[in-house]
Amino acid sequence: MSLFGHAGRRRRIGPWSGLAAVAMVAFFALPIAYLVSVSFKTPDQVLTGHFLPDAPTLYNWGETFRVIPLVRFLVNSLAVACFSAALTLAIALPATYAMIRLKVGGRFLPAFILATYVAPPVVALIPLFMLLRWLGLLNTVAGLVLVNAVANLPVAFWLLSGFLRRLPPEIDEAAWMDGAGHATVICRIIAPMLTPGLVATGLICGILAYDEFLLASAFSNDEGSRTLPVAIALFQGERLINFGQMAVASLTGIVPVYLIGLFAQRFLIGGLTAGSIKG
Repeated sequence: MSLFGHAGRRRRIGPWSGLAAVAMVAFFALPIAYLVSVSFKTPDQVLTGHFLPDAPTLYNWGETFRVIPLVRFLVNSLAVACFSAALTLAIALPATYAMIRLKVGGRFLPAFILATYVAPPVVALIPLFMLLRWLGLLNTVAGLVLVNAVANLPVAFWLLSGFLRRLPPEIDEAAWMDGAGHATVICRIIAPMLTPGLVATGLICGILAYDEFLLASAFSNDEGSRTLPVAIALFQGERLINFGQMAVASLTGIVPVYLIGLFAQRFLIGGLTAGSIKG
């Protein structure tokens, strides 16, 4: 039975499917391969346009870590990603429970929250700037944690609502009949059952915060709070772009994201598919 099954699956994978798979892998792998190649080139070799370096050099790798505090920027980005994702979950879980289970806000509030994510982020720069200045959090990692946590709330609500709709409401009703309050139901019943969804949502919100550029460039103007995307952009000068060092910084920055994609892809796929389900 299994042999026929395997044969059937092999017949469905034709040469065109194989070519399409190879083309897709090449589409995603070639930019990374070219970035690696540029990191081993001198500025003159970059201008030749050749894919492979004529005379590979490690100069860019040593010089990049010398001219800028790349490790500090990487740590700042990771701190913003981790703490903002945790704060987003802490706010989004009870809010999602209230809107999905208790129908707080009816149909308007969930639609309004999702609609806010469609608006261009630049429209929120001035209000967020005034908020951070009032709180004394400009040019701080804590300020970036706060704005990213707020900015990713619509995404977290969209993802968590899909996971929450999968749980039967009878679980909540049984807990209420036993005298449990809403906070007890969320913390002791819903949260443990939503652990895969919370992990997936945290990872996705963390990646969004890690890659965020606009808010970080507007609210972090010193090295103490600067994140890696902003630091990479600063390699672009007025007359000269140091492509080799920019490639080294970019490769260093994508390592954490690729590791998450490699080892946590089950949670990422589950989170994205759950968000598309409406019960």
